[in-house]
Amino acid sequence: MPFIHVELLEGRSPQAKEAMAKEIIEVVSKHSGAPAERIHVVFQDMKKENYFHNPK
Repeated sequence: MPFIHVELLEGRSPQAKEAMAKEIIEVVSKHSGAPAERIHVVFQDMKKENYFHNPK
């Protein structure tokens, strides 16, 4: 039973997360052989002020 954890900056709609989850589940099922109904996707929204990226 795979669990996939996705961290995103906050602001995505529930519909966008659902669309992402469906595609993630499809790909993981295809490449792992796990049945799609046994795959779980967990989203964690991060506040923008709690994230820093240092582009070089």
